[in-house]
Amino acid sequence: MAEQAHHERPAPGGRPGLGLLLVLGVVYGDIGTSPLYALRTVFTLDRHLVPDTPDVFGVVSLVFWSITLILSIKYVLFILRADNDGEGGVMALAALARKALPPQHPRRTGAVLALGALGTALFYGDSVITPAISVLSAVEGLEVVSARWAALVLPVSAVILTLLFAVQRWGTGRVGAVFGPVMVLWFACLGVAGAAEVIRQPGVLAGLSPTYAVRFVTAHPVVAFVAMGAVVLAITGAEALYADVGHFGRTPIRRAWFALVFPALTLNYLGQAALILRSPQSRQKPFFLLLPGWAQLPMVVLATVATVIASQAVISGAFSVSRQAMRLGFLPRLRIRQTSRREYGQIYAPGVNWTLFVAVLLVTFAFGSATRLGAAYGVAVTGTFLITTILFLVVARTSWRWSRWRVTVFAVVFGGLELVFFAANLAKVSHGGWLTLLVAGAVFTVLSTWRRGGELVAARRTEREGPLRDVVVALRDPTLRRMPGTAVYPHPNCETAPLALRDEVVGRHARYERVVIVTGHTANVPHIP
Repeated sequence: MAEQAHHERPAPGGRPGLGLLLVLGVVYGDIGTSPLYALRTVFTLDRHLVPDTPDVFGVVSLVFWSITLILSIKYVLFILRADNDGEGGVMALAALARKALPPQHPRRTGAVLALGALGTALFYGDSVITPAISVLSAVEGLEVVSARWAALVLPVSAVILTLLFAVQRWGTGRVGAVFGPVMVLWFACLGVAGAAEVIRQPGVLAGLSPTYAVRFVTAHPVVAFVAMGAVVLAITGAEALYADVGHFGRTPIRRAWFALVFPALTLNYLGQAALILRSPQSRQKPFFLLLPGWAQLPMVVLATVATVIASQAVISGAFSVSRQAMRLGFLPRLRIRQTSRREYGQIYAPGVNWTLFVAVLLVTFAFGSATRLGAAYGVAVTGTFLITTILFLVVARTSWRWSRWRVTVFAVVFGGLELVFFAANLAKVSHGGWLTLLVAGAVFTVLSTWRRGGELVAARRTEREGPLRDVVVALRDPTLRRMPGTAVYPHPNCETAPLALRDEVVGRHARYERVVIVTGHTANVPHIP
C-alpha cells in the first residue's frame, strides 16, 4: 500500500501569502531564535573548544547538518505527513500508530500509547523551559549595550512573559497575524547580519561540508560529544513545529521553512562562526556582536519581540497536545475554546495556558539567566525526538507498508543521531536537566493515572449500568409510576443505560412521561450549525 494520502487544507484565509505569514508568526519563533544562544552555549559549555578553524568549522558543520537531517528531512519532509485527522504532535502520532496496529495485539497498542504519554510529558517539560530561555536570552542583550542594565533583566523578562500568556485568548490566527510581520523582519535581519560577515570571510562556507563534522568528531570524540549537548539547541522547536501542524496545515509550514527560515538560519550561523574566527573573544555574545554598535540596541528590542513570539510555538503546541491527550483519555475534560470559524486546529486552552505560565515564571526566577537554562536544556527535547522516531516507524511499517530496509535506514540515520544527542544531554541532568525530567515525570504520572483510573471506573460503571435494551424494555412496564415532565440523561454511549435512569426505573419503580438520552460526539470541525 502506498503512503496514506491526506487532504491538505487550504491556506488560512484562502490566501497562500497570509498562510505563510501566520506560520512564521506562530510556528517558527522557537527555531528562529536559537541563533541567540546556540553557538554561544557550545563555546562556553565546553572549555576545551578552541576558536580556531578546525573546531569552529567542525561545530558549524555539526549545527548545519543537524538542522538539515533532523528538521529539514525528518520533520519537514517525513513527520509532517503523519497527521491524525489534521492534528500533529507526539500524542496524535501515538493515536495514528494505535489505529495502524491490529486489534489482536493489545500489548503493542498499550506500549504505543505509553510512549505517546511519555513523549507528551517530555514535551511539557520542554515547554516550561523554552519560553524562559528565549525571553531571557534576548533581554540579556541589554547587558551588551550597558552593564548597568543587568538588574533589569529579570523584571523585564517577567513582564514580557505575563503579556505573552495574556494574549493567548486571541487565538493563534490573530496572534500569528500580529507576530508574522515581525518574524519576517527578524529572519531578514538574521540573514543580512550573517551574510555581511560571510562576505568578509567567504572561506567560512567550507564549514557546510560534512567532512569537517566528521573530522571534528574523529579527532576530538570527547569534546565533540560534549559539544553535541549544546548543538541540540539549534534544533529546538522541531516537536513544536509538528504539534502546530493542526493550526495551519503542512504546505505553508514547508514553504516557509525552505523559502525563508532555513536559508536565514544557515547564513546567521555561518556569520557567527566567521566572527568567532576573526575575533575569538566574541564567542561570549557572537549574535549581537555580529552587528555594528548603532544596530545593537534596536536588535535587542527586535530580539526581545522575536523571543516572545518564539514561545508561541510551544504554547500553541501544548494546547494541541493537551486536546489530543484528552481525546485519548489521558486527561480530564478541559475547557477548549475554538478561536477560528474555519480552522479546527486553532484552539485556546485556558487551564493549560495559565498552568504553563506559573511554571515558566518559577523557572525564570529560579535559574535567572539563559546560560544556566541552556545547561539544563536538551534532555526532554531529545527524548521526545527519539519517541517520535519510534512511533513514526510503527506508522510507516504497519500503515504505509514501508519495507524493512527503508525502516532500518531511517532508524539508523535519524534514530542513531538522536540517540547521540540524548546521551550527550544526559550529562546535563545534574546541572539542571533534572528539572525537565521532574516536570515530565509528574505529567506522565498524571496522564497514566488518569487513563488507568478512567478504565477502571468505566469498567465498573458498564457493569452496573447494564445493557440499554433491558432498561428500554422495563420502561414499557405499565405498573411503573409515571411522573409528569421530561427527563434528559447525558450518557457517553448507546450500548449501556444511564445509571440515573436505571436507578429511577429499577430502584424507585418510576419513570418520567418522556425520557431523552443524549450522547455527544466530538467532530473535527471548529463549529457545527
